[in-house]
This record gives sequence, C-alpha cells and structure tokens, in this order.
Amino acid sequence: MEKYWNERYAKEGKIWGDMPSTTALYAKDLFLEKNVKTVLIPGFGYGRNAWVFVNESLVITGVEISDEAIKLAENEKIKMTILKSSLLDLEAGDTYDAVYCSNFLHYFPKDERKKAVDKCLRFIKPSGYLFLAAFSEKDALYKKGKEVDENTFENEPGMPAHYFNEDDFLALFKDADLDIIDTGCMNDAEKHGEGPHTHILRYIFAQKKS
Repeated sequence: MEKYWNERYAKEGKIWGDMPSTTALYAKDLFLEKNVKTVLIPGFGYGRNAWVFVNESLVITGVEISDEAIKLAENEKIKMTILKSSLLDLEAGDTYDAVYCSNFLHYFPKDERKKAVDKCLRFIKPSGYLFLAAFSEKDALYKKGKEVDENTFENEPGMPAHYFNEDDFLALFKDADLDIIDTGCMNDAEKHGEGPHTHILRYIFAQKKS
C-alpha cells in the first residue's frame, strides 16, 4: 500500500484537489455539536479534509503511510501533527475526542478491515466519537474491474477496493464498544482522473461507551 500511494502522489500530486470531502463537512458539524476538541485522521493524505476542522480550531493529528503525501501536507503549512505510519502499525499513544476516517477502510483486505476499525477505537477517549465512511455497493464503480474477492474490485491497477453493503459494513461494529448514533449513505462529489463524478459512501457516526 505504501508503494502504491507514494507512486500515485509523486505522479498526480494533490489528487483530489483542495476541496474537502462532503463527509468532512458533515463530520465537522457533528463534532462541533458534541464539543469535540481533538481529532485523529487515519489515511490523512495531504490534508485536504484537515482544513475543515482546523478552521474550527480543532486540534488535528494525521496518520499517513505515504512520504509523498506528507511532503504535500507540509507544504500547506497546516497547523497539525502528522504521524508517519500505517494505521495497523500505529503504536499506542495519545487518545482523542474523535476519529474521522473516510475513503480509507475500503482499501484494506478482508482480514484487516475489522483490525482497522478496532485500531481506530483504541485511540478514542471514553465517550468519544467515531465517524467512518467507505465505498458502498451503490457506487457507480461497484462491479467495475476485476473481482478479486467478494464485492472487492480492482478498478485501480494494484489497489483493489471493497464496496460495502449494509450488512457487512455494520458487522464490523457489531461487537465494538459503541453506541451507534447514525448510519446511512451519502453522496461525495470528486473531480480527478476521469473528471467530475460522485461516489456513494456508507457511513457511521457512533459514540464509544464510557
């Protein structure tokens, strides 16, 4: 995964431009309502979603595996901390009021998705919040490309993506120490590669039990 993202960021730079994801705007409002002050962002990339939170004076820590993405983020001079690590290798440390994780989980293979969710939960304070979004089976790219596992397709060479239906998405949180506040699907407009398009993401907003 590190090699793929380093090569892609080196070639394409700010792949998704400067506009934040719809999920970041939505999560920001939820976090402000819940008085969140500190946020961990796994799959940080070059920080396009971080500005949404920084502009509201939230303290951001990013987790990013790609050196090329981190270079781009550092050029933006966003006031934050970036941890160079994969999520699964991230060592225990500070905990946060919330974790925001979007467009990231679907790149994990089947045997690592639950591990990734559990790792996110380890970094949330008791009574803190999780916002997580990933590709859904309603997305236009579903069933495009070579199927390498159930509902998992390689529509980007070398980077298969999983498309979650409601059952397999919620199954990741079934035994988690969480109270689910909201879950559903939302549209997320992007402009890159083939041009303007809209992904349909499945999301969950939940509170860690105290």
